[in-house]
Formats: sequence, C-alpha cells, structure tokens
Amino acid sequence: MPKQYRTVAGRDLLHYSLAAFDACSEFAQTLVVIAPDDSHFDARRFSGLRFAVRRCGGASRQASVFNGLNALAEFGARDDDWVLVHDAARPGITPALIRALIGSVKDDEVGGIVALPVADTLKRIAPGGGAARIARTESRGGLWQAQTPQMFRIGMLRDAILRAQQEGHDLTDEASAIEWLGHAPKLVQGSLRNFKVTYPEDFDLAEAFLGRPPAG
Repeated sequence: MPKQYRTVAGRDLLHYSLAAFDACSEFAQTLVVIAPDDSHFDARRFSGLRFAVRRCGGASRQASVFNGLNALAEFGARDDDWVLVHDAARPGITPALIRALIGSVKDDEVGGIVALPVADTLKRIAPGGGAARIARTESRGGLWQAQTPQMFRIGMLRDAILRAQQEGHDLTDEASAIEWLGHAPKLVQGSLRNFKVTYPEDFDLAEAFLGRPPAG
C-alpha cells in the first residue's frame, strides 16, 4: 500500500494535504498527479474536496512535477501564474502555513519554499564498507531543511526542470531546479508539524499530530 493511501487518524494520508489546500480560496485549481498504473486512488474517499486528477506521474519526482505543470495548461494556467508543489507525504500542512508562504513570496521575483533551520548536529560518515563511522562533524550554521509547498512561476519552474533534465540531473525538489538557473529562492519558516512521513514509526507520529487540530 503506497503511504499516501495508508489510513492515519481515520483518513487516507493524502486527504490531509487536499483538505488544507481546499480550505484556501486563493487557488484556481488543485491538481493531484498520480502514476498511470495507480490502482489505489479512489476519488470517492475524498468526497467534498475540490481537486482534479491526472495520471501523468513519471519515474521520479522531477518528472511527475514537470508533467503536472504541463497538465495545468488544460485548466487555463499561464506561464506567469504561481504554482505550489506539495508532497502528499507531508500531511501536517495547514492552511495557515500555506498562506504564510503565499504572503511572503507573492511579490518576490523568484519564489520560495517553506523550510526549517537544521537543529541537529550533522555527522559525515567515512567512506567504505562495514559499520558506519564518523569522518567529521559538519557545521549546521546556515543550513535549512527544505519542506513543501514550494512556490514558483509555472513557466520558470518548467524551464528550470527541462534544463536540468537536458543536462542529466534528477533533482529532488523544485528549489534545486530554480537554483540550477542561478536564482536564489526565498526561505519561509516552516513547521515541525509539516514533517515528511518516511519511516514506519512516522505513521504513529502523524497519528498523534493529525488526531488533534493544529494550534492557532
């Protein structure tokens, strides 16, 4: 079972992201990009929420986002329109955080993302097989942990991803593609609640967060 369809606090994980964006009237359309062979998605499980679905997912996040950007043209989106890209594995997103990103970035020439300053001490491991051993401690000064949503102009983001693809790079987030063009996206304070469900124990943590309303 893909994690976006796992039941957490009585709902599919994907439901929480869709509900947060649906609560924001700022958007003309919410588009869910899924794999062509996705047999788990059932729109009836998200009744009452406004969104469209396109089975245009690719082999990587970068490819899926690129295909999704092209699909937005079906809904009348233009190159100079803003798009927010969000990962369904971050169910802790809230309307307040979405609006904080929009408010901070809407007048910016480049765009930006939500992120958190790195709080943990970072260790670089020594190369080679066997047990992992520390090679050195990396400075965490100036380091931020990227989250989503990530907000950019559709045309700029599409061109950035296309250039990365042509140059043989498969980037792991949208800001990386924009950086590839030489731009510096803005950082907007994110939230610990907006963490990415990655490990099995993360489902219990998500259950604890989503089982109660967000503060404020």
